[in-house]
Amino acid sequence: MRNRIAIPGQAAQRYTAASLLKQSWVAAMSVKHLEAPAKPVIYPDSDGKPMADNTKQFEWIITVAGGLQALFADDPNVFVAGDLLWYPVEGDNKTRIAPDALVAFGRPQGHRGSYKQWEEGGVAPQVVFEVLSPGNTRKEMADKLAFYERYGIEEYYLYDLDHGRLQGWLRQGGQLVEIARMRGWISPRLQVQFDLEGMDLCLTRPDGQRLVSYVEVVQRAEREAQRAEQEKQRAEQEKQRAEQEAQRASQETQRAESAEQRAKHEAQRAESAEQRAESAEQRVEREARRAAAAESELARLRDLLKQQGIDFAG
Repeated sequence: MRNRIAIPGQAAQRYTAASLLKQSWVAAMSVKHLEAPAKPVIYPDSDGKPMADNTKQFEWIITVAGGLQALFADDPNVFVAGDLLWYPVEGDNKTRIAPDALVAFGRPQGHRGSYKQWEEGGVAPQVVFEVLSPGNTRKEMADKLAFYERYGIEEYYLYDLDHGRLQGWLRQGGQLVEIARMRGWISPRLQVQFDLEGMDLCLTRPDGQRLVSYVEVVQRAEREAQRAEQEKQRAEQEKQRAEQEAQRASQETQRAESAEQRAKHEAQRAESAEQRAESAEQRVEREARRAAAAESELARLRDLLKQQGIDFAG
């Protein structure tokens, strides 16, 4: 049999209260140690879905996103991306969407794994594009429209490439209202004009140039390079022809100078010949005068001899 300890009334009460307090503290500490620490919310950079269902849709997504990047390449405060997950709510990694192209004005350019709106100054993308694929259902597209309307998109454009259909919505108040006529429509934010050429989407920049695919950009660059090379070759040929003309002109000048020199030499020779001819003529005249003088002297001498009876005739 175990001994029992008797405790007076007030002491017993104090003992009981202290015991309860101790038990409560021990229980609280035990629960605290058992509680798992709060895990940070992970925002995946991918939703595991492909960007496109086929090559044609992929090409159009790249064309739109790449064309818009080129349009705003010189503006450091416009961010453009394609197939980038957008998380509008901090702490909620289930509320997300990846537009085929998005444009966020007032946000810096640069690489991102996703667009977390609370890290972007609370700025939602203002413009989004979707390129419809055969796998998109009506419910899915209705859900996208509702998402964009709820989370602040100002302009939403939808291109159905298989049927050549173009739709757009513009925010009015708290709603996205469908644009009545898209052909010829100019985006208030982008200043890009929308149209269709046959079944193909045609987006025209403010400078009049069209947004084209990467392949068309490369082909255009190659054509420009070829034209530049041809112009370079033509310029080189013109330079060579000019140099040849200059050489011919120099040769003609040299020939003209040589001819002039020859003419001068001929003139000098002619002058010398003329001088020689004049000298010869003068010599002939002098000889003739001397001959005449000699003849006259001979005639005088004969006359004298005749006077003295001497005749040399015969």
